[in-house]
Amino acid sequence: MTRAVDARRDDSPDEPRRERLARIFDEDAELYDRARPGYPPALYDDLAELAGARSGSSVLEVGCGTGQATVPLAARGCRITAVEAGPRMAAIARRNLAGATGVEVVTARFESWPLPPEPYDVVVSATAFHWIDPAVRMTRAADALRPGGALAVVRGQHVRGGTEEFFAEVQRCYERFDPETPPGLRPPAAADVDPSDHVREVARSGRFGPSVLRRHEQDLTFTTAGYLELLRTFSGHRALPEAARNGLLGCVEALIERRYGGRVTKRYLFELAVSHRL
Repeated sequence: MTRAVDARRDDSPDEPRRERLARIFDEDAELYDRARPGYPPALYDDLAELAGARSGSSVLEVGCGTGQATVPLAARGCRITAVEAGPRMAAIARRNLAGATGVEVVTARFESWPLPPEPYDVVVSATAFHWIDPAVRMTRAADALRPGGALAVVRGQHVRGGTEEFFAEVQRCYERFDPETPPGLRPPAAADVDPSDHVREVARSGRFGPSVLRRHEQDLTFTTAGYLELLRTFSGHRALPEAARNGLLGCVEALIERRYGGRVTKRYLFELAVSHRL
């Protein structure tokens, strides 16, 4: 997700931009842990049904952040190795998982982390797989899995719905303070979000069978303060020059307070793609 109402999604950030933006998440891991929402419970039912992520299964999580998906998977009895490149994020994930059995959080880049000799049943990556180097991510995921094991990739995107008028009006703030914002940008309808890039990447790898897709929409309501905190966790917002970032956030704050009574609702689309290793 990117800074223009985060309607755009950094699915294929260019190098070195991808590396630079990926590191930004670790700058304020406490804020990320506090502000980022979790995933719909039904998504974990899908992970159990389609990928086999259930009690007793061995799971490798790529890019666990502060544990938004790790904690629910651990509660379901999965044995998890969670790999996180950001040391601050990894430290909070360990804190959030204190007391969970069969869970290890490793501070490392997935691209260079030595894979253990025992393969996993499932590789899961929740809104993090697009930050992994596309030259190696499919090969590395396949190498980490047993034959028949599942790669489960969750992608999240802001889609049309919720407080739609706000997300139209707020574009004026982005166009004023972020010169990269396309004029008139709007969140897409959920039906228009195309998963084919990921599906084609899986197919091109030659390491996996066909992808099975599940989708979940979720409306989340934020106070002004909560929404500003959320925006501060997005890499594109954090990458803006300080004056532009402060101006943008001030503009957004004024709009929510004056026109929307201090609350806005954002609609998310969570898309799960599961592919089994050949």
